[in-house]
Amino acid sequence: MEQRNLAVKIVDAAISLLRRPGGSGERAQTAARARFDTRKWTPELLKHLEWRRFEELCAAYFEALGFTARVLQSGAGGGADLALSAAGSDSASILVHCKPWDAYRVGIKPLRELHGAMAAAGVAEGVLVTSGRFTQEAVNFAAKQNIALIDGASLLEKLAGLVPEQAAALLKLATQGDFLTPTCPACGIKMASRKSTQGGRKFWGCVNYPRCKQTFFATST
Repeated sequence: MEQRNLAVKIVDAAISLLRRPGGSGERAQTAARARFDTRKWTPELLKHLEWRRFEELCAAYFEALGFTARVLQSGAGGGADLALSAAGSDSASILVHCKPWDAYRVGIKPLRELHGAMAAAGVAEGVLVTSGRFTQEAVNFAAKQNIALIDGASLLEKLAGLVPEQAAALLKLATQGDFLTPTCPACGIKMASRKSTQGGRKFWGCVNYPRCKQTFFATST
């Protein structure tokens, strides 16, 4: 019963997180969503989660483990995204950086940024979670700096290892509404697909342009 209640709490928190301005777009996403079987976790589903949804999934996963997860910044990228506190503690004991899918392996640069954030906050442990993979250089650096690495395959295993009610709650969080279109870090709303005037390269741009010039170039998957 306790595990079931925890799962319900996670679902409620997930729904609260998803109620943000501009987050509808459900009709436009129907065809894109049809590519995925949202009834189960797959590598394809995991790597297509937009950056903010991936961050929310990571936060909910660590909370399912018993931590309190606090978002440190509103933006894609940076040294650390989440601060984890043990039950009954107000101070962070672990910093987490959540890196969504990239066709290239995650190298040493985000690990150095995470290590810098750990030093600045006086936190001894770090975790870097990605839906992709790591370079050997990143693995070697993390081993020396007390940073745990969770790649896409490992994250899928960890999700599968949760109590069924918890796993179902996290899957519901990840796949509710528009989980594919990137969220603008500055405005907190879904971005629009556009093409550059030179070369016709596809990219995501904020709908508040020109007031907001935030862009993401589409990553090859």
